[in-house]
Order: sequence, then C-alpha cells, then structure tokens
Amino acid sequence: MTIDLRSDTVTQPTPPMREAMWSAPLGDDVLGDDPTVNALEEKAARLFGTEAALFCASGTMTNQLAIRVHTQPGSDVICDKSSHIYLYEGGGIMLNSFSSVKLLDGDRGRLTARQVAEAISPDDIHATVTRLVSLENTMNKGGGCYYDLSEIQAIRKVCDEHGVPLHLDGARLFNALVATGETPAQHGVLFDSISVCLSKGLGCPVGSLLLGTKDFIKQARRFRKVMGGGWRQAGFLAAAGIYALDHHVARLAEDHTRARVIGEMLYKKAEVVNIYPIDTSIVIFELPETILASDYVRRLEMLRIRAVPFGKHLVRLVTHLDFTDEHLEELEKRMLRL
Repeated sequence: MTIDLRSDTVTQPTPPMREAMWSAPLGDDVLGDDPTVNALEEKAARLFGTEAALFCASGTMTNQLAIRVHTQPGSDVICDKSSHIYLYEGGGIMLNSFSSVKLLDGDRGRLTARQVAEAISPDDIHATVTRLVSLENTMNKGGGCYYDLSEIQAIRKVCDEHGVPLHLDGARLFNALVATGETPAQHGVLFDSISVCLSKGLGCPVGSLLLGTKDFIKQARRFRKVMGGGWRQAGFLAAAGIYALDHHVARLAEDHTRARVIGEMLYKKAEVVNIYPIDTSIVIFELPETILASDYVRRLEMLRIRAVPFGKHLVRLVTHLDFTDEHLEELEKRMLRL
C-alpha cells in the first residue's frame, strides 16, 4: 500500500458520502435553486451563528472573495508572514483586490492583539489604509497550532476600536475546535467573515464555505460570479459537505492522535533534529543542514511513503480520513528501514 501523508486533501469520498452525493436533489445554483447547496449554506450559517454562507470551489476562493469585499484598492491587509492568503494564493491579494499586505512575525503564525494594534496604519496620507486583519486557525506553516480564544477576543477588540474587519482563514478550523472543545458559534461571533474548508480534514472531494452577514455574502456572490466561480448542479458536491459536517467532525480527534504517534516515531530517528509541537493533524520535522528535505522526501517515496518538503530542511506530514491504524502500523515498519 502507498501511505500518502502529503495533505489531508488526498482523501476519497467514503461510500456513505458517495451515496449521499448520488441521491442529492439538484438545481441550478447560479439561479439560486439548487436545494442541496441552499441546505448546506443554511446549515453552515446556523452552525456558526452567522446570517448567511456561500459555497465555493476552494478555500483560496473563499479567502480571496472575503478580501475583495472587505478592502478597497490601495488598502492593506494585516496577516502573518507565513499566512496561506499571502504565501499560497498566487498573489491574489494584489491581483484581485489591488491591496498591499503588512506581514507580521507571529508565534508559529499566531498574532497577538498588541502586534495587530501596532500594525494598523495611522491616519496619514502617506500610508495605506488598513482595511482588514486576517488570522489563520489552525496555522498550516506553524504545524497545525491553534489560537487561544482569549487572544482572538483581544484582537477583535482592537479591530473594533479601529473600525477594521476581522477575517478568519479557517481552512482547518474544525481541527482547532475538536482540539479545544470550542464551538463554531464561539468563533462565528468574533469574525466579520470566516472561510472553512470541507475538502481537508472533513474529507469532501471539493468545496469551501464563506460565512458572514447577508449583505457581505451578497457582495461575495457577485464577485464569485465575476471570477467564474458560479456553478450549476453543485448539489452533488454540497451533499458531501452536509454529510461531512454531520459525520466527520468528531473523528478529527483520531487524526490528532495518529499525528502524535508519528511524532513519537520521528523522535527515534537520528536524522530528525527537531519536531514542531504536534497540536492537531500536521507534523513538521526538521532535518540537519546536510540533508535536503527534497532528497529526504525522495527517500520516503522509495518506501511508498508520500510527504512534501516544507522548506529547505523541513518535511510535512498530514494525517487524514484515509490514514488508518493499519497505515500507521505499516508506516512504523517502513520508517525502521529508512
């Protein structure tokens, strides 16, 4: 068997999820009459306590739509220097929204209220106007770490004091919620917009959700159409999202447990010089300067273990729905041969 730990996006729909997809009632979502898409959006909005939601093709799309609605050309977005919206979305902040970024250096990607307060632009014609603060939870480049709710509340207060919206890139937010025991509604009340991914930890084939007020989602829907993101009988995919929200959230704890076991394996490897703290489903480990991550990943590939380089000397592994205890046992056997 191939053990694929490149990402939690590599999962296949489970048989019950496929059944739900195949039996979903359909309509034309651009015309607003796909009942399954509407049901998913309503379900997500209720879950987070927001007024509305919008089903989109990807987390990049939902993040970029949020930025486009919140900002104006010439403004700036405050985020961590390792944020997904900055590193992995093709320069979309500039390309789609004509906005700049203020990059902060957080704790494994997590910002503090003090950092945000100090970064907000002054009322000065020489400066950009800060139009948005964006957080990421869990933090991909930080090894799946998550925010303390109290720090988000403090950042929310800073944003309110300066009249700046607060966005959450919650691609793996459900991992954070399972780890902390917090609820979606506790986060829904703190953000002006939230992006959550269905095709990562929750195991859907495609899709992300954008949450916010009715007016915000109305504007986002318009920009989605402009970006070519309108889709027709999307209920097939929305049905997978409904199934995942009902059945795949609590089981994320299993991914977290298996990630910690992988960490214990790696501690025994002489070539591993450091492992990021393992808080959720992401394992990032560091190699010595004499070993390139790309070379190490090729060695893993020879053992039919798939991973990704995450820096010159960093390797990332991500546990997921299709990585079982059987895979975990086999992984340990193969790592002994490395």
